[in-house]
Amino acid sequence: MKRSLMVVGVAAALIAAWSVGRVQGKEGQAEKVVFVSPNQANYTAMDHGVSMATVWGDSNAGPHATFTKFPAGYDAGMHTHTNDVWIVGVKGAYLYKDDAGEKRVGPGDFLRIPGGHKHWSGGDKKEGALFYEEGSGKFDLIPAK
Repeated sequence: MKRSLMVVGVAAALIAAWSVGRVQGKEGQAEKVVFVSPNQANYTAMDHGVSMATVWGDSNAGPHATFTKFPAGYDAGMHTHTNDVWIVGVKGAYLYKDDAGEKRVGPGDFLRIPGGHKHWSGGDKKEGALFYEEGSGKFDLIPAK
C-alpha cells in the first residue's frame, strides 16, 4: 500500500511539473506578456503559399504558437504531425477531414489534433484560412502513406 501511494505521488508530481512547463513554455516566457495581432504580425512565406508568423516559441525546435495563413483552396493532403496541434480559427476557414468526417474551423472555433492522427487539412476555396496554432513540440508535416 505504501509503495502504491509513493508511485501515485511520483506520477502526480511528474504530471504537475509537465503542466507547469507546458504553461510556461520556454525559459523566460512566463515572465513576459505576449501580444501579437494577426493583422500586424510578421509573416514568413513557406511552401505552396502558406505563411506563418511566430507568436511565441520556435516551431522548428519545440513548443510554439503561430498565426498561419492558408491561401484559398490550399490542400495539405493526408498527413500526420508528431506532436499535438491546437487550432483556433481567426478568418476564413481551416478545413479538416479524417475518418470520422469533416470539420470547418471558422472564426472562434477550436480543434485539437493529437500527434500521430492521420488527417487532411486545407483552406476555404474562396477565403483561405487564417488561424492561431499551438504545438506541443516541433512542427512537422508527415505525408500519409
